[in-house]
Amino acid sequence: MTDTRSAAWDEYARTKPQRRTTNARGETTWFNWTQYADHGPGAEVLALEPGGTALDLGCGAGGNAAHLAGLGVRAVGIDLSPEQLAKARERWADVDGMELHQGDAPAYLRESRTVFDAIYSVFGAGWFSAPGLLLPVVHANLRPGGVFAMSQRPPIEGCYGCQASYIPRGPDEDPAVVKRWDHEPDVWALILKEHGYVDVSASVIAAPPGSRRTTGTLLVRGVRGGHEQPVASD
Repeated sequence: MTDTRSAAWDEYARTKPQRRTTNARGETTWFNWTQYADHGPGAEVLALEPGGTALDLGCGAGGNAAHLAGLGVRAVGIDLSPEQLAKARERWADVDGMELHQGDAPAYLRESRTVFDAIYSVFGAGWFSAPGLLLPVVHANLRPGGVFAMSQRPPIEGCYGCQASYIPRGPDEDPAVVKRWDHEPDVWALILKEHGYVDVSASVIAAPPGSRRTTGTLLVRGVRGGHEQPVASD
C-alpha cells in the first residue's frame, strides 16, 4: 500500500512547481496553510518559540518547514514521496535546522522517540491518514501543551468520512487513487476531543476576496491534553 501511495505522490510532485522565490511581501520563506498565495494565518498558529521542535506530516517540497527552521525552530519533515523530498533538498540545501525523512507519517510517529512542541499537516498526512490511527500517535509525540494543527479542503456536502482522491498520471494511464478523510468542522472538533485534545478549534478560512475560486480552507487545531491515548492497530 505504501509503495502505491508513494508512486502516486511522486506523480503529483512532478506536476507541481516549486514555491515562488519570494512572496508578495518580499520574503524568501513563509508559512501558508491555505491553497491560495499570500493568504490566511501563518506560523503563529503553532505557538512555537525559537529552539522549539516541529514535525511536518507530509512536508512535500519543504517550504513550511524551511520557514520554521529560519525562525530558529528544529523542523522535521516526513513525506512518502522521494520526488517531493528531492525537491525540498534541492531548494532548501542551505537551510540549517531542517531534517527530512521519507516514509509513512503514522509509522514514523509510532517509531519515534522525539517529543515535539508542534506537529502539523498542510494538505498532507492529516488529510490522507485515518484519524483513529494518526491522532493517538500525534498526541503521544507532543509535549503537554503542544499544538497539533492541520489544514485541508472542506468536505463536499454529503460526502463525509473516507473518500477517494484521484491523482492524474500519464495520458495513457488511469489516475492513482489515494484515500482521504473529510468531515465538517464540528465533527473534526469532536474527533480531536475524543482523542484527548483540548482547546480545540475548527473553522473554514474563506477564499481571498476577488478570487474566482471560492473553495475555502478547513483549519483544525488542538492542544495535547495531559493523558495518553491508546494507539489503534488498524
